[in-house]
Amino acid sequence: MKHSEGFLRLVTDAKSRIRELTVEQTRGRIAADPSVKLIDVREDHEWQAGHAAGADHLGKGIIERDIEESVPDKSSELILYCGGGYRSALVADVLQVMGYFKVFSMAGGWKAWKESGAPTTLE
Repeated sequence: MKHSEGFLRLVTDAKSRIRELTVEQTRGRIAADPSVKLIDVREDHEWQAGHAAGADHLGKGIIERDIEESVPDKSSELILYCGGGYRSALVADVLQVMGYFKVFSMAGGWKAWKESGAPTTLE
């Protein structure tokens, strides 16, 4: 997907403040600690077409509104993913501002997850 210059500047800025994990690191953290939450921040139609097995869905459009109800403990470890790792970086940045301090964006997003052969599921 081709992204605009302005969008890429926003993502680059956000990535200067957040931490990223690879798919392998993500799977390792989830295996080591079942309380780690994998959150898909893509649009509803993207989620319904397929997502990482075990993930929860809180789309980028509503996550700021709903995260405190869904995950009230701000010390919870959250790993976010989107289609390619851009939107999840933006969301990770915002969640840190909201007080969540163990937030990561999964580099490469859904595309990298699928390419790695990690488990997927449909809605």
